[in-house]
Amino acid sequence: MHKATASANSKNPSSRQMAGARRRIRLWLGFMIIFLGWAGYTYISQSGEINAKSQQLEERRASMSAATQSLEQLKYEINRLQDPEYIGQLAMKKYGLYKPGEIPVRVSESSSRND
Repeated sequence: MHKATASANSKNPSSRQMAGARRRIRLWLGFMIIFLGWAGYTYISQSGEINAKSQQLEERRASMSAATQSLEQLKYEINRLQDPEYIGQLAMKKYGLYKPGEIPVRVSESSSRND
């Protein structure tokens, strides 16, 4: 019996070590699966947010470009309104005002069709 007990004792520590190693591997795999799941979820959610923010950025850049173009047009118009000759042209076109002694010449549409 002594031999059977000795051989059982020699197998027992080896099988205990294997069971402990398997348990540690399973625990490590469980943590890795949980970590990788969390990392994947975070990556997917953040990539969606990045795409949304990129689209907002493009829209705002387009809006800024349009606003800059409008600003440049207004600056050009302001510079033109500083010119007295341009103001005179506007007065003639919009309001029918002419300088004293100036005779307006109007061309009728019927004469332009004959040419």
